[in-house]
Amino acid sequence: GSDGPTHMGSFDLSFMRCIPNMLIMAPADENECRQMLYTGFQHQGPAAVRYPRGTGPGVAVEATMQTLPIGKADVVKRGNGVAILAFGSSLEPAVEVATQMGASLVNMRFVKPLDAELITEMAHTHKLLVTVEENAVAGGAGSAVNELLAAAGIDVNILNIGIPDRFIDHGSRQDCLVMAGLDARGIHKQVRNRLKDIDTTQSALGSKFSDQRQF
Repeated sequence: GSDGPTHMGSFDLSFMRCIPNMLIMAPADENECRQMLYTGFQHQGPAAVRYPRGTGPGVAVEATMQTLPIGKADVVKRGNGVAILAFGSSLEPAVEVATQMGASLVNMRFVKPLDAELITEMAHTHKLLVTVEENAVAGGAGSAVNELLAAAGIDVNILNIGIPDRFIDHGSRQDCLVMAGLDARGIHKQVRNRLKDIDTTQSALGSKFSDQRQF
């Protein structure tokens, strides 16, 4: 049957993140899932591969098994202004949003450890960082990015998109994603709204400083 409030994997990234030495991977497609399972098997320590129910986007699966470099993300697209950090299956709708907005797009692959070097680069070169995940926002992958940036003392506008702090009603996986605002349309709307807020705030600050210079 379809998903319901009591049978959703909405919180697993949050509760696994707090486990010491835990390797957490989130594949964007069938091939990555296969390679991550192999990577986890080869890893000397606890490992988890977190993938959604149903079918993948239809990517061809490579016959050769490869161990992925731990904690390394993949830059899918270079753009300007907005950088979208997509975790797992959220990459598929994020591709559409990034194309529409001319944004940078990163397939994060690893929730723990994060690709700190790439996240830092994106924070320094973009106006807004957007994390997208099919997990509760509270304590999820986006929270991990927030913690990394705070620890590094990096001040950047950031938007965490994920499952809101409520139980999602019964429905198909796609229906549930739409209700949570995790389809391409919902993600695009949330990013646009945050950009408007940033522009409004910057405009207000500019007017304030201009008024102060008059005295």
